[in-house]
Amino acid sequence: MKHELCCIGHITLDKVVTPGNTVYMPGGTSFYVSHALKRFDDLDYALVTAVGASERGVTDELTSLGIRTTVLPSPYSVYFENIYGDNPDDRTQRVLAKAAPFTVEPLHEVDAGIFHLGALLADDFPLDTLRYLAGKGLISVDSQGYLREVRDTHVYAVDWTNKHEAFRSIHFLKANEQEMEVLTGYKDASRAAKKLCEWGIKEVLLTFGSMGSLIYDGQTFYRIPAYIPRQVVDPTGCGDTYMAGYLYRRAKGATIDEAGNFAAALSTLKIERSGPVDASTDDVKRVMRENATCMPNIDGGIHSCN
Repeated sequence: MKHELCCIGHITLDKVVTPGNTVYMPGGTSFYVSHALKRFDDLDYALVTAVGASERGVTDELTSLGIRTTVLPSPYSVYFENIYGDNPDDRTQRVLAKAAPFTVEPLHEVDAGIFHLGALLADDFPLDTLRYLAGKGLISVDSQGYLREVRDTHVYAVDWTNKHEAFRSIHFLKANEQEMEVLTGYKDASRAAKKLCEWGIKEVLLTFGSMGSLIYDGQTFYRIPAYIPRQVVDPTGCGDTYMAGYLYRRAKGATIDEAGNFAAALSTLKIERSGPVDASTDDVKRVMRENATCMPNIDGGIHSCN
């Protein structure tokens, strides 16, 4: 069976330590993407994940929500520890356990028009896995996970190993402003986007948080507004939610501009609540209709807000 969209990635166990509290919660790209898509009944969506026994309750819950979920065996789940100081921007991150990488053989029966690869760490998807899936459908990747390397439990920022070979197989690539500079060496969004397309990416999605996002298809820059949230509750998973909305609309035939606006509004709904988003198409349309916006410039800076 060929699905319209399939997300492949680990679900994590996240330990979040703040000066006043310690919280354990599920996370990861595949977790946030799946929740973001669960109310869009017109999409044929499937999830492929790999978790240890401790997170099987999370995958059982996703299945109960109607999400087609395939769980591959893994001795452990990915276990992130995030320790915050009094300044919330001061974070120490460690990886206390890693799950098995996604190799080709278990994915032989998986087929989709679009595969979104939810890499959390640089070695989650070997190059041969990426190439194999690209022979079946369009590949979508958030660059964040490919720029993280674990050494003795500690997480280090690195460039993407074999990125030039990987980019030849990737259709959609998302990066924020720090990630695009690591990947290309450019701080200017237009130059970074053009360089990524030169290297093989077909649709480059550059996100700038409250300043909006830019999408480049090799010919045209699409300026996508940020829809200003009524309140900022929890930005965790915002980028994953953005990609879920974008790929959903592209899978259903929407233009780049239409999909980008939908994605931006859906991610605003995520920011306004704790945990994964729970929103309908009507909710997204309301945000696009009612919320104030900030529109990015081609270089990634704010052009205008209203």
